[in-house]
Amino acid sequence: MNKVRIIGGEMRSRVISFPDAEGLRPTPDRVRETLFNWLGQTLYGRTCLDLFAGSGALGFEAASRGAERVVMVERNPAVCEALRENLKKFGCTNVFVHCRDGLEFISRDDQRFDVIFLDPPFSGDHLPGLLEILPQHLADKGMLYLESGAPIVVPLPWQVVKSGKAGQVNYQLLKRRER
Repeated sequence: MNKVRIIGGEMRSRVISFPDAEGLRPTPDRVRETLFNWLGQTLYGRTCLDLFAGSGALGFEAASRGAERVVMVERNPAVCEALRENLKKFGCTNVFVHCRDGLEFISRDDQRFDVIFLDPPFSGDHLPGLLEILPQHLADKGMLYLESGAPIVVPLPWQVVKSGKAGQVNYQLLKRRER
């Protein structure tokens, strides 16, 4: 089993365990720290979607920092089971795991979220389609965190708020452009 630590909030230092799986690479600690500095250290009252959850590092980090509700979506059954085990271990009652394909989930779901974490496998070509449909799933003043293996030029209606790079990881915080 692989392990990653939650770096902030009520569950700080708790360990998330997850199996090996193709394309699964947890967001590095340094990147998560930067992301949550950008978002603010607390997410009280916010709803979050971790669309390609993998290890669950981003979703559990959001829950640890007071998010009202966190929805995690992961298609790999073994990884999904690990997310559920971590959920039980941490006693999180505000985190919900869906064992489904991220693209299928978002195209059938009509919820709106304050923060969407979008970290699909780098080998896939999910981003163009997702960037097109995600604006309708973002609450007013909501933010989209995007992680990719290469720099991404984001299409309208997106606007880059902040961006960075750590090793092979390019990351951006986006919002909908004001009309």
